[in-house]
Amino acid sequence: MPEKVTARGLWKSYGEVRALKGISFSIEEGEIFGLLGPNGAGKTTAVEIIEGLRRADSGEVIIDGERVRPGLNPEMKQKMGVQLQEAQFYDKIKVWELLDLFGSYHRRALPVRELLELVGLEDKANSHVEKLSGGQKRRLSLAAALVNDPELVFLDEPTTGLDPQARRRLWDLIKEMKAQRRTVLLTTHYIEEAESLCDRVGIIDLGQMVALDTPENLIRNSGLESAVTLSYAGELDLDGLKALAAVRALKPSDRQRVRVESTDVNLFLRELFRRFDDVAIERLERPNLEDVFLALTGKELRE
Repeated sequence: MPEKVTARGLWKSYGEVRALKGISFSIEEGEIFGLLGPNGAGKTTAVEIIEGLRRADSGEVIIDGERVRPGLNPEMKQKMGVQLQEAQFYDKIKVWELLDLFGSYHRRALPVRELLELVGLEDKANSHVEKLSGGQKRRLSLAAALVNDPELVFLDEPTTGLDPQARRRLWDLIKEMKAQRRTVLLTTHYIEEAESLCDRVGIIDLGQMVALDTPENLIRNSGLESAVTLSYAGELDLDGLKALAAVRALKPSDRQRVRVESTDVNLFLRELFRRFDDVAIERLERPNLEDVFLALTGKELRE
């Protein structure tokens, strides 16, 4: 896929604090790209530079072959849609009126009815903004970001504070953007959200990009181990288990139960069922993207 966004060697300091230390990455056209990092890692600064809201000390951002600078030209602005983490709308205005107003700011805008259908707010068109629930306001915020039919959409923690049902609804909308061939840059504090939605994920820590790949590859190449808890009808053959491929350690809990730590759980299980008949799996533990994040940063995402 061609590159939609290219960031090269971005540096940014605020006084003595270096927010970014030469990070580089690219976003392919039509992909959902997630940016993860602890608070203060530099991800917001990176996104604001790409959006043209902040100037880098050095480095460059290229979108569709054109260099991004603060004060975007009208053509560049038309390509972008931005959903901020906290959006403040006029409370006394109706939903359709708000979207109509936002559309008037652009040379080209999607019909209000189409936007309302896209985010599932058709039945709220004549409701005042102040009457919307938290999840409905998030969807309205997303509609406002899409009002100019952008090719590139920035979503800054779009589901923060939502209940699980509202969050899943927004996940479906974000997936729909990908189906429409929009390119999405997503920041989130929910690692399962990034693992579910993103084609690739970049992890920033202390102003540096410490990992960048698909969620699957980040997990696979992390070096983190899986574990299987096994039970056996008779006495476990620990020596036989230890001789199987990809076994790193055995931790028996009693004569019929053992926890096996493995460097390649799929290979281990294939050999296990070929060699042993009366063994049962009680628990299978696999590393996930959160485990990778913690291993790379040593921090919880909400820190």
